[in-house]
Amino acid sequence: MVARILRRRVSTPYLEGPNETFRARRRAARRRRGRRRLAFALVALLALAGFLAGALMGAGDDDAGEAAVSPARTAKAAGATTRQRAPRPLPDEVRGVHVTLALASIPGKIREYLDLPGLNTLEVDVKDENGELAFSAPSSVPLAREIGAAKGYYAPRRVATAAHRAGAYLIGRIVVFEDPILSARKPALAIRTRDGGVWRNDAGLGWVNPYDERVWDYNVAIGRAAARAGFDEIQFDYVRFPSDGPIENAVFSEARGRDAGWTIARFVHYAAKRLRPEGVRVSVDVFGLSAARDVGVAQSPGRLAKFVDAVYPMVYPSHYNEGEYGLASPVSLPGATVARSLADFKKRMRGSKAKLIPWLEDFSFTGTVSPEHVRAQITAARRQRTGGYLLWNPLGEYTAGALHAGSE
Repeated sequence: MVARILRRRVSTPYLEGPNETFRARRRAARRRRGRRRLAFALVALLALAGFLAGALMGAGDDDAGEAAVSPARTAKAAGATTRQRAPRPLPDEVRGVHVTLALASIPGKIREYLDLPGLNTLEVDVKDENGELAFSAPSSVPLAREIGAAKGYYAPRRVATAAHRAGAYLIGRIVVFEDPILSARKPALAIRTRDGGVWRNDAGLGWVNPYDERVWDYNVAIGRAAARAGFDEIQFDYVRFPSDGPIENAVFSEARGRDAGWTIARFVHYAAKRLRPEGVRVSVDVFGLSAARDVGVAQSPGRLAKFVDAVYPMVYPSHYNEGEYGLASPVSLPGATVARSLADFKKRMRGSKAKLIPWLEDFSFTGTVSPEHVRAQITAARRQRTGGYLLWNPLGEYTAGALHAGSE
């Protein structure tokens, strides 16, 4: 009855003066707002009742409650924060070459390598033995800019785009612990001498401390920058302790009695966990003899293989001493040398999922390398059922036709 009267009064303003008409409209507006608030309150109460009822029904059955609530909501939340890019497919047989920073900076040189017959993989320096970084202004690696390591050799996205358009898989090589620039500009991160100076190897190059996690973070940040620029794999080289120079005079802060071999493995594990979410594979280069015996640089292929996607042993025949593997002259028998070394790696890496992909030499200390020398190594790698091979030539000059596809 009251509602009908109010409606009648509001609907017949011509019976009232202006002030009364205004007051009537205001009272009606208040009542409309009140009804809306009441409706919202009822909806909220019903929702709360439903939630409490569901909670009570699920009490005493935690697994069922988790299964009922988590899948969609948790998966969606996880996808928003931890979604991992899938890595680019790895070639069935990697067939590639190494490219230095200087060569990559020459206009047209990357295209020249991509046009090599049979090539499906390009391995390009991202940070080299001199501590120089290919990128001129990596905002995600401020330390590189601070110490003057960031250079402008090439634009990483352009290299990645060119490689992918050519159908090639792109690997970025990062030299880790030999770093003359970082060790000189940040001595606190360097391997030190007993008198407090920066330790250097026989070539006069400074190394950074493998025990220091600030060094780890620096190299991981570089790897992340390369991954985001489009590289498909981050390959760590010099991921070891120094092998030449006055080792007896080297002082390692942060060591605290920690095992050197496990320190290298811990770094690799640390780096892989942080880089894989960027959609890249992670790999390591190791000495060719590291599977045969302890060579004093804390590289254990069996340990490292547990944490990486690929292990690249440098099985260069010219680097083996006479008598190694029972061979009077390993360099004169490249196929046998590579085969016996890779057999050791397969034993050490047994049980891991990491690919075994050797570095093979396409150079000679005595003159021009013959195509037969290179092909003998490739044949041995294929017979050992490796994941392919990469060729190394310090001058970037590769034997024509060496990268041909097909089994031997």
